[in-house]
Amino acid sequence: MHRQDLETFFSDLLSPKSFSDYCPNGLQVEGAEQINKVAFAVSATRDSIEQTIDLNADALVVHHGLFWGFHGARTLTGSFAKRIKPLIQNDINLFAYHLPLDAHPKIGNAATLGSLIVCKQQASFGDYKGSPTGIKGILSNPISADSLRTKLKTILEHDIILASPDKNQMIKSVGIITGGANSDWVLAHQAGLDAYITGEISEHDWHESQENGIHMFAGGHAATEKGGILNLMRHVQEKYPLECLFIDSNNPV
Repeated sequence: MHRQDLETFFSDLLSPKSFSDYCPNGLQVEGAEQINKVAFAVSATRDSIEQTIDLNADALVVHHGLFWGFHGARTLTGSFAKRIKPLIQNDINLFAYHLPLDAHPKIGNAATLGSLIVCKQQASFGDYKGSPTGIKGILSNPISADSLRTKLKTILEHDIILASPDKNQMIKSVGIITGGANSDWVLAHQAGLDAYITGEISEHDWHESQENGIHMFAGGHAATEKGGILNLMRHVQEKYPLECLFIDSNNPV
């Protein structure tokens, strides 16, 4: 299929222009016009790019792209140049969708994880310059903090750090913002939720969340953000006769 048709499909599904983000969403590196094979990964790294080349794919679709506002005007030198150069040399398209894939109410990272822990009555949660960043909801069956940690470990296949005021206390409501949203447990507290699930946790958040009565679960930045990109891949497979493959770099963070 034509590159523009694939980008249009992503735009119609994810509505990237409706988000205020700190990175460009959409086509970040232009490659071949015709796309027959597509690789998907959580992040555009040297590893995922090299695997894309080895797979002879025409495009790489990721959640974490190459360009971020916090990097400022970044020069194409050093390791960054070595990451981008193979894309251009091999005519590979790079698509990236950050907040649109975090917050999508059906296929997004947070919604996917919420469905896996059987979280119903899902609603938008979190805020970045007016854009939602996750979901909140009610668990179909209340569960203890320790039991939810075990469940998340099984789902994510990743160790879970738990900050809990009482590990035997039953959890009924949760807020979920995947990835590096460690400080947003405050939003869960403000919303009157019992628990907050994210990817990372800092030392002070471990103390402060439980001191404020919030059960905070950190399941890994990459691990909590596989769901959205895998769902996006499945949507492409259902819609188009493209060969699609997922690249798992097994990031432990």
